[in-house]
Amino acid sequence: MANEDSAALAAVGPRLRALRHQRGTTLTQLADLTGISVSTLSRLESGSRRPTLELLLPLARAYQVALDELVDAPATGDPRVRPKPIVIHGVTYLPLTRRPGGVQAFKQIFPPDPSAGGRIPQAHEGYEWLYVLSGRLRLLLGDRDLTLTPGEVAEFDTRIPHLFFNPGPGTAEAISLFGPQGERLHVRARPATPDKQQ
Repeated sequence: MANEDSAALAAVGPRLRALRHQRGTTLTQLADLTGISVSTLSRLESGSRRPTLELLLPLARAYQVALDELVDAPATGDPRVRPKPIVIHGVTYLPLTRRPGGVQAFKQIFPPDPSAGGRIPQAHEGYEWLYVLSGRLRLLLGDRDLTLTPGEVAEFDTRIPHLFFNPGPGTAEAISLFGPQGERLHVRARPATPDKQQ
């Protein structure tokens, strides 16, 4: 276990350097963003300075990545997302995005749960877009009661009390995009032509 920890910490410096080069950021620019001195940043990247939480937190914010990406993630530049399932009220959520903040994407797997309709709809800040891949989802949204089937999409302000669940009989799967600050999706059917750009 100690060897694994040492290996993970030793990999932080090269990962930080690769991430900085990938973003086209200089040590001076990064120092201005994080408040960490250029010499400390340089020693972190070379491995001569041990990474601490106090140093990694501002770096994760500056690079807009999750902290675990800096210490125990796939190699920087690997475009694959390796989702770690989260189960809430029996629904499995597979995160499809790695960046904190902004719009988050999830694949959701809903087991049949017809009794879930008895739960109280909740409201919170944000905006959600839901696309049904398979099965059926029932969406209670304000005073509306909708049943969504494969290929159907719902987009709504999450400040409206809402609840979605699988009325059965089989498993349902959906893709969900959630914007915490009410970001809406901008769907474009075809590329804008130069004479029609806004």
